[in-house]
Amino acid sequence: MIVSFLFVIAVSGQKITKNNPVGTWKFEAPYAPEGYSSGTIVVGITDQKHTTTMSFTGNDIKIPGENVKAVKDSIYFTVYVEGQDVKVMLKIENDTIMSGKAVYSEGEVPLSLTKTAASEAEVK
Repeated sequence: MIVSFLFVIAVSGQKITKNNPVGTWKFEAPYAPEGYSSGTIVVGITDQKHTTTMSFTGNDIKIPGENVKAVKDSIYFTVYVEGQDVKVMLKIENDTIMSGKAVYSEGEVPLSLTKTAASEAEVK
């Protein structure tokens, strides 16, 4: 019993993320304006800080996320699209699913994301 308790303390001291957001995520936003209803969000880590880029289906432009914050099971960032800031708030449901919303001047758009397999990301 004491050994397992000590193991829990030792593991708790490490930053182990159960649901890791790092990877390539395909998103669907059926209520978004035309041209913005699907695409890809890539979450990475640079210099021990989370990074994001967002791109939309049919467009090769990768929009970098700003003010990226990963807190517990959520990730937040802002992208600049068509002259305005869009705040993206995502919650990690499990290793392959996230959900959330994008908030902009016209309102809120629900997002659903599915993590792509490594082979799919490499092909693109």
